[in-house]
Amino acid sequence: MTNINDNIESPLFLKVSFSVLLDYYEDLAKHQDQFVAARAKHVLKIAEDYPELRNGFTSTKILEDRKEEIKVILQDSFSPVLTKNEIKTASIPFHDIIFNKSERFKNIIKTAGEGFQLHIKNMSEDYRYIVACTVILNFCYGYDLNFKRPFYYEIPDANGIMRYYKIMYNADFCKIKPTPSAPKITQEDYEELLDNFENFDLWKEKFPPNSYVFEGFVISNIFDVTDDQSISNIKSTLISDESHKDASFIERFYEIFRSLLGLKDIKVGFSMYNAEDNAFESLYGVNASSFLLGDLEKEDCKKALCVWSYNRLIKEHKNLSISDVDKAYSKSKGKIPQIKALHEQGIKSAIFLPIANDYGLMGVVEIISYKPKALNSINANKLVDVMPYIISAIERSKAEEENLIEAIIQKECTSIHPSVHWRFVKEAKNFIKDEVLGKEARFRKIVFDGVYPLYGQIDIKGSSEARNNATKEDLKLQLKAVKSILKKATKIEPLPIYEQYIYQVEKYLEGLDDHFQVDSEQQISEFFKQDVEPTFKHLSKIDELSELIEGYHNSIDEKVEVLYKHRKDYDDTIATINQEMASLLDSKQKEAQAMYPHYFERFKTDGVEHNMYIGESITKEDSFNPLYLYNLRLWQLQVMCEMENMYYQMRSDLPVSLDVASMILVFNQPLSISFRMDEKQFDVDGTYNARYEIVKKRVDKAYIKGTNERVTQKGKISIVYSQKQDEIEYMHYIKFLQDKNYLDTDVEIVELQDLQAVTGLKAIRVSVLYHKNENDKSFYTYDDLMKEIKA
Repeated sequence: MTNINDNIESPLFLKVSFSVLLDYYEDLAKHQDQFVAARAKHVLKIAEDYPELRNGFTSTKILEDRKEEIKVILQDSFSPVLTKNEIKTASIPFHDIIFNKSERFKNIIKTAGEGFQLHIKNMSEDYRYIVACTVILNFCYGYDLNFKRPFYYEIPDANGIMRYYKIMYNADFCKIKPTPSAPKITQEDYEELLDNFENFDLWKEKFPPNSYVFEGFVISNIFDVTDDQSISNIKSTLISDESHKDASFIERFYEIFRSLLGLKDIKVGFSMYNAEDNAFESLYGVNASSFLLGDLEKEDCKKALCVWSYNRLIKEHKNLSISDVDKAYSKSKGKIPQIKALHEQGIKSAIFLPIANDYGLMGVVEIISYKPKALNSINANKLVDVMPYIISAIERSKAEEENLIEAIIQKECTSIHPSVHWRFVKEAKNFIKDEVLGKEARFRKIVFDGVYPLYGQIDIKGSSEARNNATKEDLKLQLKAVKSILKKATKIEPLPIYEQYIYQVEKYLEGLDDHFQVDSEQQISEFFKQDVEPTFKHLSKIDELSELIEGYHNSIDEKVEVLYKHRKDYDDTIATINQEMASLLDSKQKEAQAMYPHYFERFKTDGVEHNMYIGESITKEDSFNPLYLYNLRLWQLQVMCEMENMYYQMRSDLPVSLDVASMILVFNQPLSISFRMDEKQFDVDGTYNARYEIVKKRVDKAYIKGTNERVTQKGKISIVYSQKQDEIEYMHYIKFLQDKNYLDTDVEIVELQDLQAVTGLKAIRVSVLYHKNENDKSFYTYDDLMKEIKA
């Protein structure tokens, strides 16, 4: 290339010229200081001898031929005293041609090695063109655009570590002029360009190539900003959503730390901190090692660190540095765990940086070197500025992982009780880990062994009979309405088919009174749909009947398509009972969980039933004691009494008057429960434990031995058990609650008839004492309460 404008496209036709600088020397030649004036005259003499230096040129050959003269002209701008310290060049703007360099810059380029090509890192050809246009807008048209942005060189040092240099341009010695062919930029053009920075074609239209002439040069003051840029690169790398998925992520991360510390042979590892287990865990999903863990996937922190290091990293969240591993290993005789782990891996120096926020430690960044003293407590301080970005990235990563874990749990298991949530989190983590490692990902069976079950229910007595009665009453009302309309129809339009339908209605009414059966509702509903509706559609055209038929249709519920009055009262009653009972139970459960964590679930049927499981495997801590089981049993009995009381306090406000009966099932042997993925719920695990489920499902329908009397009765709580020790235990609870006026004194112990595969069951039955409202200090038996309510 012999012309500096070759092979580049720009709105600026470039000419190297020192005319602006020489104008300064014209003034200095008149300076009072004779030395300054003499120096200026010497420079002007050179310019006079070589007029192309003032007039401007485009030939690279002149740059080479006149480099000594140019050096003299630029000597004041490139002080010999500072040449080994300053990083400075004279060049053409937006171009890689440099024609004057400080000694330090020369050494930096030389160190980069043979074949190194200098170019501005963050300037594409299109961007270079548009930036040149913005410069023209500023110089020639006076538009004060803030077009400046930092430009950088990337230059490797002697160790091959990439260093970053920021370029600051001094444009005092240049001028820009439009050519005669340059389109004049109007205010309208300017406003259009403001909104179209990336529209390259538009900029070329307004500023055609070579439509302006640049005369002069720029001085570039260059600064080593490796530390700042490394921190910025760390920030960018960690913020990127895709970075952790990239196989080269860790290597790029290494390179950034190498630049920041100025060390070539370092590696970076990570240990995640599991606060629940107080353990370090290796990071899966990326090619990242943990030098604290070595080949282990998980290790207790107190085993991985000595006491002093444990307090510094885990408790105080302070950096830990080891400048000479071999020396420390010899001094401690290999007894310090983290020193031993590093020594066995051939590591010579290391820095450990705690990743911690206001909520505690999240992990540890491990930087290691295979050279002693390369890493130490002094250069560890250079890493303080990058930690906020690492902390932020880990926080985001943890939040993403928690969201993913919750999504997997919700997908695989539906909502999970908080007491066992930790176990599902653990399996979800394994699920994610297997997916990342390319293994078959499946949610493993979740089992809790050695837990004690508690079961209770408040059942609505006679709910089936009440629903049948409500259904019969609704059907009667609808049948009678149909009969009334059909009778009037026979008088207006005497057709035998109407009389046949009336006959059918009367037979259905007789059947409802005499023998209502399961299929009666379906038969009558089909009659309404198949026969009555088409007939009424025909009759609605008769004026005398249209209003009656419209009234009939208005009485029919749109959703169920039948008359829904008594059944609605029944359904509303059941829904209210279930909602209030469940609400009270949920509220009381919070108190019970605070006493000791346990699994709890409840179901709404015709009443409310609940399951609880308590034991060591659920709490995950070495804290379970049978005392907590006994406490939960007493709590359950007391809450059942309170639920009975709450129901009878609201009974008079319900559309349908119903009774409830309460039962508790006692099972004194620990069992295993497992989560059934198909049904999304816990169930007992194993053949032996299945006996408990059989009893639970059938016992409320059991009879007292030798009688036709059900074990569950209104106004009483029935406690079903099989072992004498259970009887003794619950008699203590009953006496305590009798003293607190929860229970009456009419305690009875009855034997139950044998259930399928279950024998030897007994029950304690005792009446509940009621009060009419929360402020009522008087207590009543069920019969007394009914008399008070009716009075």
